[in-house]
Amino acid sequence: MARYIAILDIDDEAVGAEIPDCPGCTAMGRDEDEAVQAITEALREWMADRIADGVAPPVPRSIKMLDRAGFLSGTPGSPAVFASIPLLLDESRLVRANISLDAGFLKTIDQEAKLRGLTRSAFLTSAAREKISAGR
Repeated sequence: MARYIAILDIDDEAVGAEIPDCPGCTAMGRDEDEAVQAITEALREWMADRIADGVAPPVPRSIKMLDRAGFLSGTPGSPAVFASIPLLLDESRLVRANISLDAGFLKTIDQEAKLRGLTRSAFLTSAAREKISAGR
C-alpha cells in the first residue's frame, strides 16, 4: 500500500494539511487528528479522480526527498509536523472473503453494526479503514 507524506500547518485556530506529491490535495481540521482524517479522505478522492481520468498515481516521495525539493522550509520557529497517509482506494468491486471470528465477538460486531445502520461487511470495512488510517 502506498503512503504519502502530508505536511501539517498548525496554528491556534485550525490545522491545515497538504500532500506535496498530489498538487491541490489539501484538507483542514480543528486539530491534528481531524486534519489527518480529512487529508486521508481527500487523498482517496483526489487519487480516484486522477485514476478516473486515466492518469497514474504519482510516486510518493520520502521526507528527505521532499526536504531536498524545498517543501519543508516552513515558517521559522514553527515545528515541521508530518503524517504518513495511506492511499485507501476503492475498486467498486465486491469480493467475497471467508474469515473466522469468535462467536461472541461476531455477535458484538453485528450489534454494533445494527446500531449504526450498517451491514456487517460495511462495519468491518469501516473499522479496518479507520485502523489502517491511524497508522502503525
